Amino acid sequence: MGFFLFFTLGVYDMSAVLPAAGASREDYVIYSIGLFCFQVCMLCSVGYHLFCCHRSEKTSRRWMALDYAGISIGILGCYVPGVFYAFYCNDYWRQVYLITVLAMILAVFFAQIHPHYLTQQWHRLRSVIFCSVAGYGVIPTIHWVWLNGGFSALIVQEFVPRVLVMYLIAAAAFLFYISKVPERYFPGQLNYLGSSHQVWHILVVLMFYWWYQSAVYIMKYRHSQPCPVYPMHA
Repeated sequence: MGFFLFFTLGVYDMSAVLPAAGASREDYVIYSIGLFCFQVCMLCSVGYHLFCCHRSEKTSRRWMALDYAGISIGILGCYVPGVFYAFYCNDYWRQVYLITVLAMILAVFFAQIHPHYLTQQWHRLRSVIFCSVAGYGVIPTIHWVWLNGGFSALIVQEFVPRVLVMYLIAAAAFLFYISKVPERYFPGQLNYLGSSHQVWHILVVLMFYWWYQSAVYIMKYRHSQPCPVYPMHA
């Protein structure tokens, strides 16, 4: 359902939303990357949940590793439009953060498909990697706020709440994922409906959808509010 949601949004955006907003070729590329990453994340999850009970333990672990890698790809889908439009008026920092994010996600992706990644010895490392990848976004966000003149700037007041809401949804999803609430208090009663993992999935889709809507909003803002032209100094 998550895959079909983002696939449908992609078709609708390319045929209606982006043309109506006067989108450039770059806008089409950025939106395609973001929505494609979300769709890949959903499909990796589908694959794992279909084949996690495969009679081959090796096959099951491979799909689990792909599921973890899909989460990183989904996070990349959040970073790309976020960084692109946040630093829309600053080519240098836009390139720095996009390259940094891409390198970080690739490194995490190869770590997640490592044979030892799913072992008990790497349990704590998995949590550290996930939190580091998700939390890295705080750095470009703080830098962006500073470049735009602090929290008193109108554009900061417009978009920082959207970033905070995304992180709140992500934090809630992660808490359900690691706490195993509510099934830890009702053992055997939530095996089919209402488990923490199902809540995790719903919140992840909600987070991606929220950030997609935020990206549409900031894209339209960037087209209606051109970049400031600074005077040339002798």
